[in-house]
Amino acid sequence: MRITVILSTYNRSESLARALNSAAGLKLPESVEWEILVVDNNSSDQTREVTAKFCNRYPDRIRYAFEPVQGLCNARNAGIREARGDIVAFMDDDVIVEPLWLQNLTAALYNGEWAGAGGRILPERDFSPPRWLRLEERYALGPLAMFDLGPEAGQLTEPPFGTNMAFRRAMFEKYGAFRTDLDRCGESMLSNGDTEFGRRLLAAGERLRYEPSAVVYHPVTESRMQKTYFLNWWFGKGRSDIREFGPPPDTKWYIAGIPLVQFRRLAVWSLRWIFTVEPRLRFSRKLIVWGQVGEALEYYRYSSDVKRTHNLRAL
Repeated sequence: MRITVILSTYNRSESLARALNSAAGLKLPESVEWEILVVDNNSSDQTREVTAKFCNRYPDRIRYAFEPVQGLCNARNAGIREARGDIVAFMDDDVIVEPLWLQNLTAALYNGEWAGAGGRILPERDFSPPRWLRLEERYALGPLAMFDLGPEAGQLTEPPFGTNMAFRRAMFEKYGAFRTDLDRCGESMLSNGDTEFGRRLLAAGERLRYEPSAVVYHPVTESRMQKTYFLNWWFGKGRSDIREFGPPPDTKWYIAGIPLVQFRRLAVWSLRWIFTVEPRLRFSRKLIVWGQVGEALEYYRYSSDVKRTHNLRAL
């Protein structure tokens, strides 16, 4: 069995060195051939030099690839094309992986019973959640890329997150690559590129496994611990959801390309936010409002693009 770990990176040479250092120490059975493929997504810092040092130190283990078209999904797709493995795993350039991460994540994929797998994404051990965050909300830590469904392994009914997931390569050949109109590009806060692919597999009846013993640690920088970051993330998530799912199929009434029901939802949640007194619940509802605004903007953008295309065809 051959495994390729795709590590996409953009202008994070310092954290990349830490991520590669942890990945180089992965432990797998001698019968398993594995490699780490670093995909440089047009970085302008020391990414190439940092990767070159690791390639020289581990010439049979680590390879470098360059993807000039900006975007996380573009980088991941380039990695899939260059991968030599029958199983393709993914990690980010700012995580630390446990030594048995890759073995535990991929062990169940060898016999073809499972299409893919996802593991736990935990914060570093000194992490303390902000006091203004309502942790009982589902995906409260989503903006920090945390994924933890508990200690029991089993079948997934939701897609794993991108920095700790693996799929049999045949799944990409059968269902296509990651959608390049979703997920991060430069400073964009769009998302869903990883989870959309997982949902695509689940919708097709493929089985995904949750493996809690496959653990990566995701650092939480000071910039991500700000309310502004959470608001921007949920705004981008709202845009991404409309790009992925589109308008409800039974929608009939629109204003400026935005479904009438969207104005109703936005008004309801805005009132709930404005008149909520308890601080954490108030901010939680503000996040929902920002997500709703992101959805409305994406509806408007989509409608404008359709009109523009129609006018060009009419010329």
